[in-house]
Amino acid sequence: MTANESGRDRQSAAAEPAVLPEAAAQLVELERLQQALAESEERARSHWEQYLRAVAELDNVRKRAQRDIEAANRYGLEKFASELLPVKDSLELAVQNAGRADASSLRQGQEATLQLLSRALEKLGVTLIDPLGEPFDPERHEAMMAKESGTAEPNSVLQVVQPGYELNGRLLRPARVIVAKEPARA
Repeated sequence: MTANESGRDRQSAAAEPAVLPEAAAQLVELERLQQALAESEERARSHWEQYLRAVAELDNVRKRAQRDIEAANRYGLEKFASELLPVKDSLELAVQNAGRADASSLRQGQEATLQLLSRALEKLGVTLIDPLGEPFDPERHEAMMAKESGTAEPNSVLQVVQPGYELNGRLLRPARVIVAKEPARA
C-alpha cells in the first residue's frame, strides 16, 4: 500500500461519521420492528387465507344442506307411498270383484286390506292410541262427553269413540273418548 492510499483511507475513515451508541440501539430497534412487522403481515395474510377458505367451506355446507332439503321435500314421501301401494292394489281388486263376490268374501277382503294398511302405518312409525280404561289425558285424548258410571274409575276413559294416532311419539290426532264420572247421589 502506498502512502497516498493509506492517507486516503484515513481521510475516508475520518469522513464517515462515527455511529453513536444511541443511534446504534435505534437502528437495532428499527430492524427488530421491521422484522416484527414482516412477521405480522405474513400472519395477517395467512389468517386472511384461512378466513376465505372458511367462508368458502361454509358456503359449500349451506348449498349442500339446501340440496338435501330439496331432496327430502321431493322424495320424503317415497317410503310412505311404497307402503300404501299394496293397500291400493287390494282395494282395486275388491272393486273389480265386488259384483261377483258374496258378503263373506267381501268382508274377508276388507279385513285383509285393513291389516295391510295397519302394517304399513306401523312400519312408518304411526301407532294407535286406544286408551280404554286408562286415566283421561287431555294431551292425548279429546273428551266428547262425560257419562256416569258405577263400575269405571272417575275421570277414566269409559269408551273410545275414535282412536287417536301418534307418529314417532308426536300426536297426529287425539283419541276421541267418553270419560267416566261419578254417579249422581240421590
